[in-house]
Amino acid sequence: MSEESVPQQGGGGQPKGLLQQMEELMAALNADLSALDADLQSAGRGAQETEAG
Repeated sequence: MSEESVPQQGGGGQPKGLLQQMEELMAALNADLSALDADLQSAGRGAQETEAG
């Protein structure tokens, strides 16, 4: 089981691998949040136009 969660690498390679995984996760999360923000802003603009009209 431990082989699945922790890749078998040299002692110095594990922190770098973990850091790389964290950076990839953060990049994916940032992209998701940016898309969500764009959706919310467009929804907000639509609501403002409806109220003004």
